[in-house]
Amino acid sequence: ECGEPLKGRADKKFCDDQCRSNYNNKANSDTTAEMRNVNNILRKNRRVLSALPFSPDGWTKISKAKLQDKGFNFKYHTHTHTTQKGAVYKLCYDYGYRSLDDDFIMVVKWGEKFKQ
Repeated sequence: ECGEPLKGRADKKFCDDQCRSNYNNKANSDTTAEMRNVNNILRKNRRVLSALPFSPDGWTKISKAKLQDKGFNFKYHTHTHTTQKGAVYKLCYDYGYRSLDDDFIMVVKWGEKFKQ
């Protein structure tokens, strides 16, 4: 990486930890940047959902437009879940949401009661 001669073991690839780290950072920089951007969006989505006022049962209803105004990005979620009754939830870590009629979104704190 730095051009210094290698000393020590025959299978040594880098002269020190700094060179190894520099090499790996360069090799992974394009992937890492994209992953960092997606993770930032997912963290922001979770912050938006967690700040909503929830009922004691762990759910709330909000318009899609209000969620977007708060900076929620509907293109990104961590996974999906289909309940036994056929409702499809998109999840952002531990918060689930699904579309309702009239451009409203139901948001739930994900737990045992919402997995069915």
